[in-house]
Amino acid sequence: MTDRTHAVAVAGGTLHVGEWHPDADGAPWLLVHGVTASHRAWSWVAEAAPNLRLIAPDLRGRGRSADIDGPLGMAAHADDLAAVLDATGVERAVVVGHSMGAFVSAVLADRHPDRVERVVLVDGGLPLDLPPGMPPRDAVRHVLGPTAARLEMRFSDRGQYREFWREHPAFVGREDPLLDDYFDYDLVGEEPELRPATTFATVEADSLDQNTGADIARALDRMPRPSLLLAAARGLRGEVPPLYPDLAGLRSAFPQLTDARRVPDTDHYSIVMSHPGARAVVAATRGLLP
Repeated sequence: MTDRTHAVAVAGGTLHVGEWHPDADGAPWLLVHGVTASHRAWSWVAEAAPNLRLIAPDLRGRGRSADIDGPLGMAAHADDLAAVLDATGVERAVVVGHSMGAFVSAVLADRHPDRVERVVLVDGGLPLDLPPGMPPRDAVRHVLGPTAARLEMRFSDRGQYREFWREHPAFVGREDPLLDDYFDYDLVGEEPELRPATTFATVEADSLDQNTGADIARALDRMPRPSLLLAAARGLRGEVPPLYPDLAGLRSAFPQLTDARRVPDTDHYSIVMSHPGARAVVAATRGLLP
């Protein structure tokens, strides 16, 4: 559970924002979750960094921000994040984004450079290797797989939803109260018609903009702040190769990137949603700071 919550007015509604350790000293960190996640994906980082002020919104269309109307896409999310910083009294933040949240973080740094101290891209934020010729909409299901399929499913109770996730290769054999909390938070509706808060239409719209939109292309071309890529060793389903198999190639393609490094023994989820992964992310982010 977060220590404090905020309701932040944005275009089309109200953004739900969680905050851990609000009285901590030092530069606040703004944590930006992935395409089907919520702010609860950062619970492990919050435990790994008890002396840092951590601010994490549910992005529009997700979690308790699922009912916001209006535009989607990287620019809309980035402008929402600037509103979060205004509402929480933060002038500049260290921005850490995971998966799609890394793309949003890059666009935030481009659109609102005066609000961003450093950027950490966690298994996201840079172009993905997709099969040649694959239509963008097919690419969404190709990359996300069962993660996207569940958005159209209904669950009779919370236990059934947890069992669905426990069969996912990235979560097999894991018993963790923070995981149970994350899965419970993801559900809306009433039994026996529980469903994930995020819709596939939302994920599709954001994924298309993430992979083909002008805002991310412009942000990566300029990359105005020191930026670090932390890449998982395995993919979304625990597979090899991971999403970013060639870090040396990325360093060459994006010379503005301060560094790109592998986080051993992690997959796309556990790089933030596990205690070892979260500790690695916190340590690397601290190391990027002056």
